[in-house]
Amino acid sequence: MPVKKIIEGFLLSATQFIKLEFNLLLKDSLKWFFFSALIGVAVGSASALFLVTLNLATDYREQHLWIISFLPLAGLLIGLAYHYWGKDVVKGNNLLIEELQRPKNVIPLIMAPLIFAGTIITHLFGGSAGREGTAVQIGGAFADQFTKLFKLKPRDRKIILICGISAGFASVFGTPLAGAIFGLEVFIVGSLMYNAILPSFITAIIADYVCKAWGVGHTHYSISSVPQIDGINLLLSLGAGIIFGLVARSFSALNHGLSNIFGKIKYPPLRPVIGGFILIGIIYLLGTTRYIGLGIPVISESFNTQEPIYTFALKLFLTALTLSAGFKGGEVTPLFFIGATLGSFLSFFVPLPVGLMAGMGFVAVFSGAANTPLACIFMGVELFGTESGIYIALACVTAYLFSGHTGIYRSQSIGSPKHHLLKRHQFFR
Repeated sequence: MPVKKIIEGFLLSATQFIKLEFNLLLKDSLKWFFFSALIGVAVGSASALFLVTLNLATDYREQHLWIISFLPLAGLLIGLAYHYWGKDVVKGNNLLIEELQRPKNVIPLIMAPLIFAGTIITHLFGGSAGREGTAVQIGGAFADQFTKLFKLKPRDRKIILICGISAGFASVFGTPLAGAIFGLEVFIVGSLMYNAILPSFITAIIADYVCKAWGVGHTHYSISSVPQIDGINLLLSLGAGIIFGLVARSFSALNHGLSNIFGKIKYPPLRPVIGGFILIGIIYLLGTTRYIGLGIPVISESFNTQEPIYTFALKLFLTALTLSAGFKGGEVTPLFFIGATLGSFLSFFVPLPVGLMAGMGFVAVFSGAANTPLACIFMGVELFGTESGIYIALACVTAYLFSGHTGIYRSQSIGSPKHHLLKRHQFFR
């Protein structure tokens, strides 16, 4: 056979293969753009409604502080609702992680209204909680309904869940890049779900756009001064990262420990009632509402003012108590509070600008507690700009390492140990 015909045959086969591969990729991309658009619009709209409602609840509480005295009653309502209607979804974010790792059943849609109402009630009556857990659970519950509606295969269902989580995180914080990475990173420590990278990014971007299109804004933080990078400053950043990691580890351990204590109360609806009375007593003794709710004003303040040591410590304890008792919300915004005020305090001793230290702590404590260093680096860049990127990255990865195999999400599995000295089984349960 002439060489020319051999070459022509080879080129024809290669062209047909490339065309087939291109068509398959194009078809798959269009499919996921369709699902990403549906999920992004639904979750972005839900996040907008949630954020507006949450702001109204917070404003009402601050104008009518007497309502905090009804926190135990609010806890009873949440406890009863989950006891009678939400036993299948009481695990929250951990249920989403478990379903992605070992798919069994479609996430019940009731997760969305229960976590929505539970979080609003928690904030309205004075609990110390966040908002990420709510948005992520709403996103996961909404997204997973498409599994049943379109009869998706198990591998597609995993991607759907990731998209829902990415959409919720991105829209509630206004950080689409961090949201997309968070959805890929949160399920398995030390591993990324690369097969979902395109849908995750598209969904996160659409959800963030839709939330903002509803006219819902997000809090803006700024680091006013970033010093020149040199050896000393890099060592200081590493040292601060170690402290952030240890505090993240402490939060996770306290959260799990208190959960085990409250778990000994046999009738679950009583757990938030008892927790509510304890919280009321602490709030009364403190004489301030500074450490309850989201704590956004204090976070903003920490970027300009050096905070005392007890600020982060009080928030850490109150948040662990609130969530362990059975109140609803998320851990992330309180972790932002803990990290930012801790960084602000450390600026007393670490010769770096207070704003930079607060920004580093803001994302680094979350990085260590959630085991999501890449998402936190992206979040830091999105929130504070590229100028502080090196410092943010060093703090996040160091905190991630020194938090050990602990985390706020008990259902996370270990894909790759953080260090060869840390065994796969060394995970706080």
